[in-house]
Amino acid sequence: MESTGSRQPSLPVRIFSLYSEGFRNMTLGRTLWKIILIKLIIMFGVLKLFFFPDFLNTRFATDAQKADHVLEQITSAAKETTTTTGGESL
Repeated sequence: MESTGSRQPSLPVRIFSLYSEGFRNMTLGRTLWKIILIKLIIMFGVLKLFFFPDFLNTRFATDAQKADHVLEQITSAAKETTTTTGGESL
């Protein structure tokens, strides 16, 4: 085996340096990343407020009531699936 004087950095260091150099030298890419971040903020921040209301907090007062409702919804869906696909009810 030949031994060279300089040692190559480890794989994670090389991957990190590849991305950091790439992001440092971007011009158009920075604008695209800003657009992507704005879209993500809109999707997860704003749309959540309008389309995904907090159903459990508005309908149930205690954590036990919330847990019972979720358990009932999950198990009823599982029971329906087994009766329609299996042919027999449990």
